[in-house]
This record gives sequence, structure tokens and C-alpha cells, in this order.
Amino acid sequence: MSKRYFACLLPALLALSANLMAQAPSLTVQVDHPSAKVSPMLYGLMTEEINYSYDGGIYGELVRDRVPARGFGGMAHWMLVARGSSVASVSLDEHTGPSAALPRSLKVSVTAATQAAPAGVQNDGYWGIPVRPRTTYSGSFYAKSDSADVPVTVSLVNDQTGVVAAAATVTGLAGEWKQFSYKLKTGDVPVTANNHLILTVARPATVWFDLVSLFPPTYLDRPGGNRIDLMEKLAAMHPRFLRLPGGNYLEGDHIADRFDWKKTIGPWVDRPTHPSPWRYRSSDGMGLLEFLEWCQDLKIEPVLAVYAGYSMQQEHVEPGAALEPYVQDALDEIEYVTGSASTRWGAERAKDGHPAPFPLHYVEIGNEDNFDKSDSYDGRYAQFYRAIKAQRPDLQLIATAPIKNMTPDVLDEHFYMSAEQSLSDAGHYDKRDRSGPKIFVGEWATREGDPTPNLEAALGDAAWMTGMERNSDLIVMSSYAPLFVNVNAGAMQWPTDLIGYDVLSSYGSPSYWAQVLFAGHLGTEVVTSTLSNTGPRVYVSATRDEKHHKLFVKVVNATSGTKPIRIAIEGAGNLARQAALFTLSGKTPNATNSIAHPQAIVPVEHSIQVAGPKFEQNFAPYSINVLDLSY
Repeated sequence: MSKRYFACLLPALLALSANLMAQAPSLTVQVDHPSAKVSPMLYGLMTEEINYSYDGGIYGELVRDRVPARGFGGMAHWMLVARGSSVASVSLDEHTGPSAALPRSLKVSVTAATQAAPAGVQNDGYWGIPVRPRTTYSGSFYAKSDSADVPVTVSLVNDQTGVVAAAATVTGLAGEWKQFSYKLKTGDVPVTANNHLILTVARPATVWFDLVSLFPPTYLDRPGGNRIDLMEKLAAMHPRFLRLPGGNYLEGDHIADRFDWKKTIGPWVDRPTHPSPWRYRSSDGMGLLEFLEWCQDLKIEPVLAVYAGYSMQQEHVEPGAALEPYVQDALDEIEYVTGSASTRWGAERAKDGHPAPFPLHYVEIGNEDNFDKSDSYDGRYAQFYRAIKAQRPDLQLIATAPIKNMTPDVLDEHFYMSAEQSLSDAGHYDKRDRSGPKIFVGEWATREGDPTPNLEAALGDAAWMTGMERNSDLIVMSSYAPLFVNVNAGAMQWPTDLIGYDVLSSYGSPSYWAQVLFAGHLGTEVVTSTLSNTGPRVYVSATRDEKHHKLFVKVVNATSGTKPIRIAIEGAGNLARQAALFTLSGKTPNATNSIAHPQAIVPVEHSIQVAGPKFEQNFAPYSINVLDLSY
């Protein structure tokens, strides 16, 4: 070919090259022009009593049905122990209990027993009781006897071997109810989940037991507190709030089954327990004060949901005089949370062991009242709104359904989506009218995977979170739901759930790790980010922290191929040449974590070199990425 031919061809080649470069996948981030403030409360926690989330979950209690329930099934997790030649029976005494709140108890009638052949009762825990070496367990029970000073031996015993891991003897039983405490200290025993708790006597007597309790070491050593590994996982999520006491758990199936907060405070013996809407009974050990202390331990704020006159089986209270007692209950509850010790309910909180008030900025009126077919929520919300604002005009009040006759401070919206839905609707709020209320995305999740989300769900979640971050001028808070699931057979009522556990261990799902990455790399201002030519299923958000000169760029590649993207960082000034890249990825969208394989999908941190304000970065297939850049 002649030089003249190449000379003629060169402009066309240059034009083609420029066109191909222009069409290459690219991302432009305009750092010096923030478009909105990031809500400091954007990421938080929502939980409720579902999937054994409290009892059998984060609440540290190891004894299941520590208070026997009434009627058939009341002794489902208690059984008779009669060693050797001992003779005994156990029954549910419906008319003898330690308090008006707890009117029934376990009656153990022993007609023959010795030190070598004791008799009593045992509890199997929540799919076992965990035993670890060199660990101290703290326990208590209420008891009385028809004989003076009947010693009770309390033991932790292995299900398979019968080996006693720890034991203690309690004395002083008499004819009146009394609470007894004990400690169980293990030695060099193996770690096991299959153990049970036994209470026995070694001579004939009739003994009544109630409120039998056993706690392992708890988070921050709080007495009667929360499970350490689960609290550590929550802390790693960098939450800013806890929505409490939960969604359907607040309402109950019936008005009588609602979360009646006044029955959940004070000593355990004065808490009557109540049925949860997920077909098992709540011990109410996780009462209002325990929720608030949970917030305190994580250094976060409560978002308090108050019962607003609607329960799930279409029972409701009409606005007006009939609703007033429930409005007053809400005012009293707010005072319990925030009042000084000189107020009536602040004094009750102080009596319960917490003199200092708790911070509170958001109160939610009801839960999912869009399901109320009576169309009464407008009136109920307005009645609560007026009463609360009259006493606390500073509080932001959240509506759980659209309101026709007024504009609420905040509207709670819920989304449970397939992966395809969350990916296709990741821009849900991009063009939302800003003249309405602020938004609390109080329950949301991509539901793929069982019992916990797989990587495909995490990709959908991450795409959805990029949309929430881009619109965090409108979205003040968000919380994934449900938070917890006990993975034992029969424990789950709802897939898909963020964190899985059994009695010994726990794990975070891929969606959990997506939450950790996003909340742990959140700036204070949204900056403009523009994707070009990446094709579908690629998502981005960018925030900056001007105080610390940090830029966080999130890129979600939900495609099956590596995605090379030319990145231009504009207006950043002196961009550091070294950055961190955090990547959560897997070989297939079905990849997941489990009790057996808790870290199959976890974030990996890489140090990358940045050539300048314009550089190219490859993003792996099925990956969630966070670029942490300094400028």
C-alpha cells in the first residue's frame, strides 16, 4: 500500500478511535459540586419478633419457655427427669405462680429420690443450649416447696454423653415464692450446642418452679443482655438507629396482643408475656427498656413506633374518645424514653435502673396501616399527631400510610422485591416530587435465597442502595428487614433474612456485607455521578466527606462479565495516587454464605494505584464495589 493511501485512511482511523473512546464505558464524578446533604441517619436497623429474633436470637436467654404457657403445649420444652429408682411427676399448675402477672408454674412432685437418684425437670433450650470451655453462666429461678430447705441442683448436661459441664446447688426453698440466683462455671469442656439444663432435688418434696433463666456472657457484660456475636455484627453495620419494637410485633394479631409497653417494663416477674403474631410466645424479656439499652450499647438512637389503634386481624379503634387511652399510652411511652427522673414515667425508668433519659427524634405512629380496611388511619394519625406535637413539637412524626388531610413529617414506605425488581427500579426515587414528606424506607429487601440472601439478592440490594444514597436529601432513613433468622428447622417464618445463626454461631449473608460496605463508606454530601455506555445492570452512587477529604464511589456490576470503566474525577484538586477498593463478588449469582460456610462471600480490600484524575478500573462480574479515594 502507498503512503498516500495511509494518509487518506488516517483521519478515518483517528475518527473511529475517538468514537470508540467516546463509546467506552465511563463514569464521571463531579466532586466540587455537591447536589445534596446525605442524611446522617440514612442506614439503620429494623427488627421484630420473627424467626426467633429476640427469644432464641439476640436476647441472651438460653432457657426456652422460661415461663410456662397456659394450656396445651405449655410444657413443650420441659420434661420430667427421674434418675435410677426415683419416682416423680411434673405438671402445669394453672393456679400457682410467683405473681399476678405469672399465675402458673411447673409443679414437680417427687415421692422418691436420693443423691444417687435425683428427680426434677429439664429444659432443651432453643434447639440446644451452648456450652463453651472456661465460661461462667448466670442463672436464676423462682421457686417454693412444701418442705423446708430443699436443695436444688442446677446442671448443664450434654445430650449425647450425659456428662455434666457445670453444676451448682441452691438452698433456702420454703413455703413462699422467692427468687434464687446461681452461677455455672465450665472447665476444659468441648464446645457443644447439644446440651440441656436440669433442676433436680434429692429427696421427696413438691417443688414449684417458674421464670427459670440462664444467660451466657453478654455484650458489654450487661446483665440480662444481648448475644455478643450478633451485637458485634450489628455494630459492624455502622447503624444510626434502631426501629423498635418492630413491625407486626407492634400491632399483634389482636388489640389485646399488641406490644403493650407498660407490661414489658420492671422486674421480669411482673411481665405477663404475650403471643407474637408469628405463632410463638414472647417472653417480654426484651422489653421497652432493653430495646433502649440495645440502642445505648450500639451508640445509636431509637426510632420509637407507638401502637396506633390497629391490629393485623382487622381490629381497630375508631378515632375520638375510644382512641384517647392509646394516645395517652403513647405520650406516657415518650415520657418513659425521654423524661427526666422528676416526671412520672421518667421516674419509672429510673426505678427500672436507668435514671438518664434517652435521645429521641423520630416517633412512628403505627405500622403498615395501609392494610387497615376501615380507612381510619387518617383520623387516627391526626389524633396522635396533634397530641404528641402539643407536648413535643420537636419530634418528627412518621406516618405508615399516605395521609389525605395533612402532610406528615415523614412517610414510611416498604418494598419487598425480587432481584429483577430491585435492579430495574433502583432509580425509584430519582424523579420523586420533593414537595411531599420526607421518606423513611422502613422495611425493604431483595428476596432471593433461603434462609438468607444470596449474591443475586445482594446485587439487587446494592443497586437499590445506590438509589437511596443519590436521593438521601429525600430519604432520611432506611432499614433492611427482617434482620435475623434462626436457621434451625421450624424457626423461620419469613425468608429472606439478613443475618443467620444457630445456638453456637452466626454469619452475615452477602446482603449483610453489602450493608456493611455501604454504611461504612458514606460521605456527608451527594456529588454528581454520570454513567455512560456501561449498558444495563451497572449502578453507581458517589458521596464526599469534605471534612476528611474523602470520596466514596460505589459501583455495582450485576452483569456476568468484567466491566472496564474509564473514571474521571473532576474538581477534586489533588487526588491521592493510592486508593482502596473493596469488592464483594462471587462466581455465580447463587453463591451465598451459611452456618457451614460463613465466609464464602465476604468483602476483599485491594490497594490500587490511581494514575490521576482520569484512570481505568475493572469491576469483576457479579460484584459490589466501593472506591475509597482521598483528595
